[in-house]
Amino acid sequence: MSFKTVFALSFHLVFGSLLVARSQQVTHYDLVKLVQEDKFDTTTANQEIQIFAHPKNQAITVRGILWLKNLRFREGTIDIDLRGRNVFLQSFMGVAFHARDTAAYDVVYFCPFRFHDSSEITRKYSVKYMSLPDFSYEKLRKEHPGVYENEVNPVPGADVWFHATIVIKDGWVTVYVNHSATPSLRVRRLDTLVEGKIGLWSWPSGLSSDFANLTITD
Repeated sequence: MSFKTVFALSFHLVFGSLLVARSQQVTHYDLVKLVQEDKFDTTTANQEIQIFAHPKNQAITVRGILWLKNLRFREGTIDIDLRGRNVFLQSFMGVAFHARDTAAYDVVYFCPFRFHDSSEITRKYSVKYMSLPDFSYEKLRKEHPGVYENEVNPVPGADVWFHATIVIKDGWVTVYVNHSATPSLRVRRLDTLVEGKIGLWSWPSGLSSDFANLTITD
């Protein structure tokens, strides 16, 4: 192989890598500022949204679903810090995406009160994926047990902050906790929607949840 050929191949590889890197857009969202500037769409009249001071996080407390205004999400990586409550069957929080409205969306969510269950069966209820309205967690658990939910690894405390990385790409949903290289959950997406609204999700009938440091790479 001639020097010119090697140089040309190297140039194309490097230039191609730079184009791929430049094509990715990384956006950091200050959740407190978004609340203050009315950049969320609320979903219920009595929805809970609070701002609280935290040494490292510009954090908000939410119950219900908060959609980010004027943002359509297709695929990419969602990074966020979360904190729930160690209260049995009352703390559920995560990120909803590809949403049409509050009745039709995909969601990845966590159940922190399950993080340290002594039972291996119920510990695997710690992180879930579901796609509403057709694929609720009850339906998925009944028809595909152990597929669309799993335990988290590494295991955070049930009422402490932890980091979640949610990758939606090429028809897959992959979830990592606290920057682990090993996914806690990896499943095929179930909905046919390829884009839609994205929002902070905290079970409306449960306790409020804390969110901070949202970054979206697409």
